[in-house]
Amino acid sequence: MVKITPVLMAGGSGTRLWPVSRKSFPKQFAQLIGDETLFQASAHRLSGPDFNDPVVMTNSDFRFIVAEQLEQAGINPGQIMIEPVGRNTAPAILAAAIMIAAKDPEAMVLVAPSDHVIPNVDAFLEAVRQGATAAQQGRIVTFGITPDRAETGYGYLELASTGTGPQPLARFVEKPDAERAAAMVSEGNYLWNAGIFLFSARAMIQAFRDHAPDYLDPVQAALDDAHMDLGFLRLAKAPWQGLRDESIDYAVMEKADNLTVVRFSERWSDLGGWDAVWREALGRAPSDDGVVTDGHSTAIDCRDVLLRSDSDDLEVVGIGLSDVMVVATSDAVLVADRSRAQDVRQAVVALKKKSAKQAEAFPRDHRPWGWFETLALADRFQVKRIVVKPGAALSLQSHVHRSEHWIVVSGTARVTVDDSVTLVTENQSIYVPLGAVHRMENPGKVPMVLIEVQTGSYLGEDDIIRYEDVYARSSAD
Repeated sequence: MVKITPVLMAGGSGTRLWPVSRKSFPKQFAQLIGDETLFQASAHRLSGPDFNDPVVMTNSDFRFIVAEQLEQAGINPGQIMIEPVGRNTAPAILAAAIMIAAKDPEAMVLVAPSDHVIPNVDAFLEAVRQGATAAQQGRIVTFGITPDRAETGYGYLELASTGTGPQPLARFVEKPDAERAAAMVSEGNYLWNAGIFLFSARAMIQAFRDHAPDYLDPVQAALDDAHMDLGFLRLAKAPWQGLRDESIDYAVMEKADNLTVVRFSERWSDLGGWDAVWREALGRAPSDDGVVTDGHSTAIDCRDVLLRSDSDDLEVVGIGLSDVMVVATSDAVLVADRSRAQDVRQAVVALKKKSAKQAEAFPRDHRPWGWFETLALADRFQVKRIVVKPGAALSLQSHVHRSEHWIVVSGTARVTVDDSVTLVTENQSIYVPLGAVHRMENPGKVPMVLIEVQTGSYLGEDDIIRYEDVYARSSAD
């Protein structure tokens, strides 16, 4: 088989898996099932002898998370492309196709979301091999999942026939109501639309030329004016932000007449809600009572429940529950009937209306140099735990409204305060006066942990004047 270049789509907010998935750290980067994040599992699935290094489409907020998780997984990124603003999947896929076609117009490209669960990787790779022949002949191949239930949360693919092997696509079907979904499943020639596509770069560009030509020039301009930023390819903003916000299905696929469907009959999930997480967990470890728990939760006389705690300091206990989902983090708890899994996004909307920070932000804030979390916050003071990765450094900066006191509790920090550079080791501290130009670095080979105490009239993350930054950021770090 000709080598395939995978394109991993790594944007989105995943509000249906709140509170574990939030705008600042969506579900693809979380460890929801198994020992890897969904993004890492997807990257591993599309690596090996059949694949080139991946292209990752993401946004500026997630670029360092993408790079770090690929490094942790031992996967070399071929190119991480940064969209300046979100415009759905159509322009992102076209940008990847044009970039890949510049080296080889006949290159095989496999576009896949980075938040799917496919336990049987060998079976999936066999499905890809089945589709590769059709793709090399100029077809656009989409992958359909054999449904095991009448699901209203997915779009469907209607096959032109019910034979085996790659089949022509009759049409796309929007998410149905329950009655229509049941009828389609019983008919046998409808598959769930997995949103995974295989094609030659030339074929996809031609499909846009035929069905969505208004995308071509702006996307090409965004690539022509793109620039490298610390190893990331940052697409030009001006042409990109004027593009229509549209999915690849609406822009191209529903109009194209050269689509082929490959059926995939093994277990698959897009983890589109906590009910899907519950179902996937039972698929891996069947339970007679349908109870799914983790290491920080306990079920007593329960049936068909999901109990989960993502905090080491919070135990979840359920007694006498049925058809309930309880998901806890350190700052939020979701309790919902399992049948209302698709309505979890309403919680995010409600929290945003009341300006609750839990709607979008985590207590733990991931940065390219490591992470921090707030331990205490009150009028005129804030206490943080800060973890800096080996060899990493925060920006050289100053503050207008606050001073800081740093106490190292693990590792060694190299601290710059104005013209003074000091090594601060465990159980030592240093004071950063208001207005002082300062920087914190970890010169060691293990993570450095410190406690920061801020005092002042304003403690927001935007109170930063930045002078130097190895990560070339322009917003608060």
